[in-house]
Amino acid sequence: MATSAACVRISSFHYNNNNFSKLCFFRTLDNSSSMLERLLCSSSLHHFLSHKTKLSSLPRNYLYPFRRPLAVISHRPIHPYKVVAMAERTPASTSHSRNKHTNRLAAEHSPYLLQHAHNPVDWFAWGEEAFAEARKRDVPIFLSIGYSTCHWCHVMEVESFEDEGVAKLLNDWFVSIKVDREERPDVDKVYMTYVQALYGGGGWPLSVFLSPDLKPLMGGTYFPPEDKYGRPGFKTILRKVKDAWDKKRDMLAQSGAFAIEQLSEALSASASSNKLPDELPQNALRLCAEQLSKSYDSRFGGFGSAPKFPRPVEIQMMLYHSKKLEDTGKSGEASEGQKMVLFTLQCMAKGGIHDHVGGGFHRYSVDERWHVPHFEKMLYDQGQLANVYLDAFSLTKDVFYSYICRDILDYLRRDMIGPGGEIFSAEDADSAETEGATRKKEGAFYVWTSKEVEDILGEHAILFKEHYYLKPTGNCDLSRMSDPHNEFKGKNVLIELNDSSASASKLGMPLEKYLNILGECRRKLFDVRSKRPRPHLDDKVIVSWNGLVISSFARASKILKSEAESAMFNFPVVGSDRKEYMEVAESAASFIRRHLYDEQTHRLQHSFRNGPSKAPGFLDDYAFLISGLLDLYEFGSGTKWLVWAIELQNTQDELFLDREGGGYFNTTGEDPSVLLRVKEDHDGAEPSGNSVSVINLVRLASIVAGSKSDYYRQNAEHSLYLRQD
Repeated sequence: MATSAACVRISSFHYNNNNFSKLCFFRTLDNSSSMLERLLCSSSLHHFLSHKTKLSSLPRNYLYPFRRPLAVISHRPIHPYKVVAMAERTPASTSHSRNKHTNRLAAEHSPYLLQHAHNPVDWFAWGEEAFAEARKRDVPIFLSIGYSTCHWCHVMEVESFEDEGVAKLLNDWFVSIKVDREERPDVDKVYMTYVQALYGGGGWPLSVFLSPDLKPLMGGTYFPPEDKYGRPGFKTILRKVKDAWDKKRDMLAQSGAFAIEQLSEALSASASSNKLPDELPQNALRLCAEQLSKSYDSRFGGFGSAPKFPRPVEIQMMLYHSKKLEDTGKSGEASEGQKMVLFTLQCMAKGGIHDHVGGGFHRYSVDERWHVPHFEKMLYDQGQLANVYLDAFSLTKDVFYSYICRDILDYLRRDMIGPGGEIFSAEDADSAETEGATRKKEGAFYVWTSKEVEDILGEHAILFKEHYYLKPTGNCDLSRMSDPHNEFKGKNVLIELNDSSASASKLGMPLEKYLNILGECRRKLFDVRSKRPRPHLDDKVIVSWNGLVISSFARASKILKSEAESAMFNFPVVGSDRKEYMEVAESAASFIRRHLYDEQTHRLQHSFRNGPSKAPGFLDDYAFLISGLLDLYEFGSGTKWLVWAIELQNTQDELFLDREGGGYFNTTGEDPSVLLRVKEDHDGAEPSGNSVSVINLVRLASIVAGSKSDYYRQNAEHSLYLRQD
């Protein structure tokens, strides 16, 4: 079972207070330029670099009036990044600008960039053409980073980037660049780190102003077009930046260069020893488990308060810790930790964060009960959660957990796999309520009225509505956080509040019959739902995310062998022969080898859509794919996958390994436009490349023999001893 390297390594930043005063030296803007002042002088930078205080999110009076303002990142113990997204709805575009404009992004392959190809903004893609234009015109760069299924990226496009007036300001005063964060995570990392350091939080869309040499000048996230909620509007921001660039350019340039210099220094971790002390891993694991346990929600499951994220890395860590306690005879403590995890997994599976009709999981729940989700579906969540439910099944042999694993994998097989075996990235949260509607609404594809269910299900409607808490007035009333602005009034998000056995007994019905009825009802709803306008599919193929899913399909092909022969499955679970899951894993790996791997250089490309992307493979691509290939090998698919995994590990070491300081950088350092070369030392929505790499190295060391085994083990220990000096 995998455990995060974050749980066996504790690091801290050390920062020179005198250096921080240099930033405040540049405070020369007048009071009306408060946002620029805050970026240049905020003590959040010191806090970020010292790690001695938590980073906060946006001001409370901005976050909480809405259901989902943007994806905001903040720090908390163990899980350093959490996306807070509860926002008001904004109507989709009724603009006609799409019919009037075409810009350079029309030649790109990224779905996100193509969404902006008909804005009146004269967008560039990230690259030398844009940088040269900024140098030629001697103007700052406006950098906008997002992704295709990001709700507030869509909102800012409609409000600002489709607005002719805003476009004129951008075109006259700036060179505007669009970046898909999923296609260029290296670029996103640089400027997200900058915004987090100075504000204490960040999110998408990410909006950053740069000098022509790419140093950050100021930044933020979503800006409304006009001044609103105590925050300057986007037009105000553009005018202030233009004014500051004209009058105080040297100060801005110095502050940006200094910020990058300090971030680079702070983020360059190195190990002070090649040998890991014997007691450190278990002490770190125990400390992580203790801290996480303090945030456990014993009523509704999960760790932390709303909004609630699945956070599979933490769940796996808790399961691993429980297993270690059990192995050392501490069965009581082991049982307590395991109960937390299993109850959490049950609550998630019964909640609205789980798509009961179509399978798979949405991104997170806006309330504490796992009920009303942000309806986006991400591939990296599916792969990790399938593995977590597999782990739970391995420990308990309870078919409940294997059912949910199958539910996720069958959703992916049905909706997310391309003709060549490639696995797509994401499905949007928003969709039109009817064909031809210009306005998209979050969750429109997934929610139901009581009458719709009655008309579709007929005689079984009462049973189904009772089981999933469906009501004529809508059911988003279980928490004050579920639907504070009545967006889902009269709508229902399926959630299981009743035990199936008790409900069947109450009706005097055998449990098997009761479950069969529910399954048939879900199938009928699925058929009707399939005729609705679908959410946007991001059909980009990302190597790292495919690696996560290759792992879950390969593992399921063998672990599910322990299911009882009498196990029965109902829709949306197909009840496939588990061997078919191995075929999916093999096909996905083969697609990557054919289309995204250079057999001569042994290098990967990061992603694919209508051909390989320009971006090279990053650390996560190598690490996650190697992990998936090792699972293919270990679970019976053949030695060719082990051979390829070793080839990739050799390339990863060549490109990313810090042989003196230990650990792996996220990037190769070959692209001069990427100003920071970072070693990721924590797990977030995805595990860090260093965490996965350490596990890969330990696995490889146990497979091969001799000096190569020693080499892998030494690199693993060296990485685990990383700390900031």
